[in-house]
Amino acid sequence: MRFSTRAIHAGQDPDPVTGSVTVPVYLTSTYQQPGPGKEGKYVYSRTANPTRTALEECLASLEEGRHGLAFSSGLAATTTILLSLQKGDHVIAGDDIYGGTYRLFDQVLRKYGLQFTYVNPENPESVEKAIRKNTRLIWIETPTNPLMRIVDIRQISKISKKAHALLVVDNTFMSPYLQNPIQLGADIVVHSTTKYLGGHSDLIGGAAITKGEDVHSNLKYLQNAVGAVPGPLDCYLVLRGIKTLAVRMDRHSDNARVVSELLAKQPKVEKVNYPGLPDHPQRALVKRQMRGNGGMLSFQLKGSFNQIKKFLKTLRVFTLAESLGGVESLIEHPASMTHASVPKERRIKLGISDNLIRVSVGIEDVEDLVQDLQRGFKII
Repeated sequence: MRFSTRAIHAGQDPDPVTGSVTVPVYLTSTYQQPGPGKEGKYVYSRTANPTRTALEECLASLEEGRHGLAFSSGLAATTTILLSLQKGDHVIAGDDIYGGTYRLFDQVLRKYGLQFTYVNPENPESVEKAIRKNTRLIWIETPTNPLMRIVDIRQISKISKKAHALLVVDNTFMSPYLQNPIQLGADIVVHSTTKYLGGHSDLIGGAAITKGEDVHSNLKYLQNAVGAVPGPLDCYLVLRGIKTLAVRMDRHSDNARVVSELLAKQPKVEKVNYPGLPDHPQRALVKRQMRGNGGMLSFQLKGSFNQIKKFLKTLRVFTLAESLGGVESLIEHPASMTHASVPKERRIKLGISDNLIRVSVGIEDVEDLVQDLQRGFKII
């Protein structure tokens, strides 16, 4: 089956008892067992729940993996993966990643004996040079957050395999509709299902998808042992969102292309970061690795911070808010919002300046989005 069909049907057969076409929400904590010491398929909902099973099977199918695991948030998925490491293990991470991931790595997990090195993964040589004898994991996002840089997953995969390290790719920005890192050599794919997979800004969730049996078995054990699992209603909401993922991503991408072209022509904009622009420095890699350009972009606005705040407050269709991937268009200021936990000196060095704005382009009528931005530009 092709992607759009799998999004609607994978793991989601009609209920065998009632014939319900929609996967039921199993609001149960425990299950009757066949006998003492004879466990059935389901025992306790921290370990497994039928609604969650449907979601996990669907996610595995969409990401071209064998196994999916759902978590209570994207950071819960990230934490569980990192708990598969041991004190003294070394992690190489991209330098331009979600601020919450950086905070978890640098301000939490470092205290427990994990070692972290941050490099620019656009250059595979920088990753290779950072390899140590105790390197056990490489963590990348592509496109990166918030600068929209593209990382060559296949090249980084070759480096990780040579070092006997796991390669984890956060695929939240692209969704499985536009990019499948496992096909390019990744060992684990991570999602914040809060974003495009859910698609309606009404849930918090995360996921990890794998192909290897050993990796899956380890993560499955940790999922149960740590217990950061989603409730069945959240799983149901993600499944509902996934059914329209393909059509939404097409519209997100189309709208983002129009918005990026408007911004590129705007004299008050210094720079636009969007993979779909013809002058993107990694356009060849974009075409080779991705099946579309997505709905995320960022741009640098000329002017003072007060002018930027005035611009953001003027907008009416774009909502000033963190998060991304919902049907509504969101706009935010990374330096004071999503990446505020990254030290200013580090932010500036990376290019996350105080005049950088990140946009999650929604699926509204694109002419309304254009007019809203033009109204904002008129007042600065």
